[in-house]
Amino acid sequence: MIKVLVPFDFSQTASYALNFATKLSSNYSGIQITVLHILEMPVTTGLSTMGGGMDPIPDFQNQIFFMELVESRKKQLKELEDTYKSALFTLQTKLVMGNVFKSISQAIQEEESDLVVMGSKGSSGLEEVMIGSNTEKVVRTASCPVVTVKAETDVTKMKKVVFASDFREANDEVAARFKRIQTLFDAQFYFVVVNTPGNFETTRDSMARIKAFVNKYHFENIKAEVYNSLSEEAGIIDFADDIDADLIAMTTHGRTGLLHLLTGSIAEDVVNHSQRPVWTYKTK
Repeated sequence: MIKVLVPFDFSQTASYALNFATKLSSNYSGIQITVLHILEMPVTTGLSTMGGGMDPIPDFQNQIFFMELVESRKKQLKELEDTYKSALFTLQTKLVMGNVFKSISQAIQEEESDLVVMGSKGSSGLEEVMIGSNTEKVVRTASCPVVTVKAETDVTKMKKVVFASDFREANDEVAARFKRIQTLFDAQFYFVVVNTPGNFETTRDSMARIKAFVNKYHFENIKAEVYNSLSEEAGIIDFADDIDADLIAMTTHGRTGLLHLLTGSIAEDVVNHSQRPVWTYKTK
């Protein structure tokens, strides 16, 4: 059984994510989907009665609106469950209140999720530098693989999957999880190294590492590619565009805090800017 968590805010991109998750059942039996809806409590601020500064105080009108919203969402989630009652997979819904990112992280642990499927609009400019999206934060920290989608994607028609890596580290867990992707999709898989001016190496060296990775983990039906670009992010996205890939797969080191601010993450950049679905997994 594969446990799939789908954070769901009733937006169009969330619907794309849910459709992606439900269609996985056409390739793999035993899919269990949890649709997670998160409501953040509305608060206003007022002077603390204890003289300690500003305290969050729920506004009366906001409370009424929030209660009505909770009941409305409960009804919508029940309708969602009824819609998929006779499906080939099981679907349950969960309504929680709290911070979006923290609630998703907690649900991953509680549900023991094998996969998270999230819709994403991406972010840019100051928002991208200072905040980033909740999707990027989940990609950075999730203990299981995360698939991000920005458009309607027919899982049953996936024919080309790109796995972008430098293949310098042999990781048994990554290899095992990527082989699991191969069991889900009847597609051609491309292992690609992006060669950049700042990190240049010969094609022979790059191909040798890909070959060593393939042989070590006994991968089959793999095409090895070396792609030249000005940056890793651009190279991965451009290569996927050139071959018209259906999915990009990558790993991320999940750096946080100052180290993340200084070094960033290629995987998060690709998630943010690619219009194609992206599968990511945080390595230890």
